This record gives sequence, C-alpha cells and structure tokens, in this order.
Amino acid sequence: MKAMILDTHSPIEAKPLKPADLSVPTPAENQILVEVSVCGACHTDLDEAEGRLKPTKLPIIPGHQVVGKVVEKGKAVTKHKIGDRVGITWLFSSCGDCDFCRTGSENLCIKAKWTGKDADGGYAEYMVIGEDFAYPVPEQFSDSQAAPLLCAGVIGYRTLRLVDITDGQKVGLFGFGASAHIVIQIIKYKFPNSPVFVFTKTEKHAELAKSLGAVWTGRSGDRPPEKLDKIMDFTPVGECVRDALGVLERGGRLIINAIRKETPVPPLDYAEYLWLEREIKSVANVTRRDAEEFLPLAARIPIVPTIEEFPLEQANDVLCLIKNSKLRAAAVLKIKG
Repeated sequence: MKAMILDTHSPIEAKPLKPADLSVPTPAENQILVEVSVCGACHTDLDEAEGRLKPTKLPIIPGHQVVGKVVEKGKAVTKHKIGDRVGITWLFSSCGDCDFCRTGSENLCIKAKWTGKDADGGYAEYMVIGEDFAYPVPEQFSDSQAAPLLCAGVIGYRTLRLVDITDGQKVGLFGFGASAHIVIQIIKYKFPNSPVFVFTKTEKHAELAKSLGAVWTGRSGDRPPEKLDKIMDFTPVGECVRDALGVLERGGRLIINAIRKETPVPPLDYAEYLWLEREIKSVANVTRRDAEEFLPLAARIPIVPTIEEFPLEQANDVLCLIKNSKLRAAAVLKIKG
C-alpha cells in the first residue's frame, strides 16, 4: 500500500513526510481493516512532524481523521460488517480498566494510544483499528465532509460540553479554523439566543465567521463591545489565554483546546484576570462518547464543514499551509479516487 511516513522530525518546510510502499496490515481478532478513502490533516500532525508532539515510535504513519470502508475483520468483531463506512478519531485505544476508563474519562487513560502517534494512522491506503474505536458515518456526509468532523468536530464538541453554555450567554471563540467553524454551527443550533464573538488573525477567517453567524469579529487583544460569559480558545498562542481572560465576565469560564501552546502564557495579575471566580479548564483529547454523540448531532443540524482537498502526496505542503494559516478551514487528503 502507498503511505506517507514520518521517520525523523524537522521543520515542515524540509518535507519530513516521505512516500513509502508498505505491506497492508493484518487485523487482530478484535480489529477491522479499513480501506482509507480520505484523511483530514490538522495542526496536531504538524506538531508531530516538527517534534513538538513526539510519536512513541518512528517511523509512524500520521493521520487521525480517517474515513473509509471495512474490507476485513478479525474473528471476534461483531459491531461492523464488510463494506461498512466508518470514521476513526484521535483515540486509537484505551486500557478499559483504570479509574479514568471506568468513569468515561478514557481520554485521560495513561495507557491510551493515539491514532497516528502511537499507532499507524490514515495517511495510507489501509489501517487497522479496534472495533470499539470506529464509528458509523452518517449517510448525508461525503467522505471528505466527514473527515474534519472526526477531529475538529469531535474535539470541538467536547470543548463545547466542557464550557457549558446556557442559552443567551455571550460566547467567544479565539481562533477560527477547522474546529471553531464547526463549533459555531453547533452553538447557533443549540443556543440560538447566544451571540458569538470571534477573535481571529486573518480577514478570510473573519469573513467565514460572519457568514456563519458571528455578531462581531476582531483580533486577539481587541475589546468586544461587552464582556463574554464563556470563551473557547482554539489557538496555539499563549497570549490568547491572557487576552481571553481580559474580556471574560466575572464568574465566566475559559476552556483551552490545545495540546500545547507554542508561545508561553504571559504572567497574569491575579486580581485583573482570575479573581471574581473566573475559571480556566483545558481539553485533553476525546472519548468514544464524544464521537458517538456528535456525529448524529452533526447530521441533524446539519453541520456543513468548509474543506479543501489535496492528494496524499501533498501532505507536507498542506501542513505548511496550516503552519502559516493559509487554509480557509479544514484540509482533507484524498487517499482513494
């Protein structure tokens, strides 16, 4: 099978992802073999390539927003049949036995494995996955439309769950890429009386935000016309934490959706930024529940992802575009067809 592999870390401009011809993997008794149609590309893949998020093994096949069909299955598999279309997320597996797993917080499992980081992912024609970690894809979505739902959508949905909006509250979004442009559509559906304020660094993202219902757009550090009750930060920029707290209402909540910040969070004066019961919480990964709840919801709304398609061989170029904020929304690599 053809694949793009990462065997060493370097700036994406040096094209660290290399084409390879590999053997098709064989599914274990509780796994399915998926023929990959498309795989989304996102900032996490960039972090892996450049060494900020180190895979546990090299070489590795990146990619964790995978859509394809089941072409083979292990003898113990009962949830999927040959020909089923499935989606695969960042969560590749968890132990199932620890306190986190038993309470539905498998995203915090110490033994969890992550697709495209600890196990080969979707930048390839085929991949294997445990039957419990692949999800039916609603029929109304094309393969390419479904791909960003499996990362940007699912993690955005988890962020939205944790921020806990009450209809009518004023909501802020810092950053407006693949995840936030899906989240705003959920907000408009579930909380129609909540105005959304978007902070983004590019005019094209501001235009997209306005087209999806934002009542105001600005840059990080700008002051919206009123303070905000709930804020979600989707950026890799540390300064955005300070800027978000600076426009957060007393008693408000800030949820940070980032595996890491590429720049430090600036010093925060307690009285100015944190006092008066302001809250900060991070988002770590996703659970199966997030995917199982979000995908049917996305079909009901329906979510309309904004996507740009590229051939698999352009994976390095796509990650370079992501690095420089030159994509309008979500990037999708076409593996088949």
